[in-house]
Amino acid sequence: MTHRSISSRTWLFTCTIFSVTAFVYSLLKEAEFAVVAFVGSFLVSIVCSLPVLLLLNIALLQLEKTALQTTGKIVAFSAINFLLTTPYGLLFANLNTSDYYNDNYWPDFIASASLATAVLYGCSLIALALNFRALQQYFTLNSHDRDFLQTQININMETHEQPAIAAALPHDTNSNKTLIKAVITGVLILVMLIPTLFVSNLVAERETRQHEVVQEVTDKWASRQTLSGPYICMPYTQKTTGPDGKPQLIKGNVFILPENLSVTGNILPEERPRSIYKVLLYKTEVSSKGSFTIGLPEMPDSVTLHPEESKICIGISDFRGIEEKIGLVVNGEKIELSPGIPSNEIDSAGLSAPIKLTMADTGKSLDFNCSVKLRGSEQLHFVPLAANSSFFLQSSWNSPSFDGNTLPVERTVNDDGFTAKWSFNNANLPFANSFTSFNLNKNNFAFGVTMVQPADQYAKTDRSIKYAILFIGLTFSLFFIVEIMQKRPFHPVQYVLVGLSLVIFFTLLLSISEYLLFDIAYLIAATSTVLMIVLYAKSHFASWKIAAIFASVLVTLYGFIFILIRLEDSALLVGSIGLFVVLSIVMYASRKVNWYHPSLPRGSAEVVL
Repeated sequence: MTHRSISSRTWLFTCTIFSVTAFVYSLLKEAEFAVVAFVGSFLVSIVCSLPVLLLLNIALLQLEKTALQTTGKIVAFSAINFLLTTPYGLLFANLNTSDYYNDNYWPDFIASASLATAVLYGCSLIALALNFRALQQYFTLNSHDRDFLQTQININMETHEQPAIAAALPHDTNSNKTLIKAVITGVLILVMLIPTLFVSNLVAERETRQHEVVQEVTDKWASRQTLSGPYICMPYTQKTTGPDGKPQLIKGNVFILPENLSVTGNILPEERPRSIYKVLLYKTEVSSKGSFTIGLPEMPDSVTLHPEESKICIGISDFRGIEEKIGLVVNGEKIELSPGIPSNEIDSAGLSAPIKLTMADTGKSLDFNCSVKLRGSEQLHFVPLAANSSFFLQSSWNSPSFDGNTLPVERTVNDDGFTAKWSFNNANLPFANSFTSFNLNKNNFAFGVTMVQPADQYAKTDRSIKYAILFIGLTFSLFFIVEIMQKRPFHPVQYVLVGLSLVIFFTLLLSISEYLLFDIAYLIAATSTVLMIVLYAKSHFASWKIAAIFASVLVTLYGFIFILIRLEDSALLVGSIGLFVVLSIVMYASRKVNWYHPSLPRGSAEVVL
């Protein structure tokens, strides 16, 4: 080892470790920018730290000439690395805290400088640890310690202890190789996470395509529906004085809600195939009945009501879903509704019809009933605009999601479908039975059901990708331990091939799940991947016993991840317990491995030079 090779390795390792740190941080914060962060930080660190490479060369040459012992030289070299990282920490702090006139400038500057220097120096220390053996040999063989070493070797040769010294050299070499191989394996685990980001983006792209297909079909059918009403809109005028002192006439509306309202609906789901996707649509018939008690809010004497211009209104969010003409029967008289509402204070879209009212109707009761046949997609919501109301829905769809502001007071869900009931009264609604201004968002009170498609393969595939670190990390760890115990080295290129096969599992899962059920797709993809890795392990280690170990471990791993994907609330608990058990097994299986000298069993006598 020369001073150039050692300084170059230290410099390159530091840049690589810093880039990996940036990658992991970005992976936790914004995963879509992780690859950009890794490549960008590596290039920037290489370019900006070129002066450090030159200074490291000079530092090694100068330390070689000093009278320090080997340990002292290594400590001094570590201190020099700290001094070289400090200016970069100060530069980062200066860029990060640019407001010099801020009262917190110096505390923020010191904190930023300390954090940046600690991160950079930490990366440098890891690089030094990886090069520790090379530094030790360099300073030992190129310093005043050389004479001492030669003297010891001569003495050992005279006393026939040279075999013991020679036995120590392979021990150090093997130990160093094991450490380097472990570090390379760890880096490969992080590197193989990069392709999973592309697979995750592919999942998002396919999911977006599915949403586009769904939107395309629903645009021609009907979108999600929200129903409100019926309610009565009675106009009024009020005489006031304008800013210029002249008389002014203001127009407004009095809104009268039903005293009682009962709504029943039956939802008929339909799955329409489009390309390789299925779009969930529905038809429904909603029947409403109830009664109005014509009451008016307190109003000033300057207000003149116009009951003869009153209209009865129903809010419908998407007109395209109306299948038949909608009519109401009020006190036995049939009224046909037409598009348009006199005010958008409650609803922005809906139907209305004139209703004959007079001031003499105040305090009287008006009975009504109505039937609405609608088309929609995925969701059906209602707005409880009544003093007392009840809503009952039923459907043959067995995967409902009851959402909105209020959950049903009664519900049943089974293989035959679902039923649900909601109840409201004037005590739990923030508006009166009649008012002149509705300063509320009706969507805050909407409730209903969303019919969920249970085979959401994209969400499950995305969840499985989140466990990629377990797939790759545990598989690589198994190969590493087996190659140590079997003394059959596994080349980094072979690790990459195994890692790519693990990544291809996710693409197989994604593509197959678009045609088959997710559980079947998972079984096919997992079986194919396990067979490929097991046969590859058999060809390398030349042992069916080792292949059987790989098969059992991988089958257990894929089964465990499948269970985690199916779980929701308890996934963290089960996953934590599973990881604890896996780590315990790994520690137990590797308890007899002599990590300092893998070729010797643990407990063997070791001779260290």
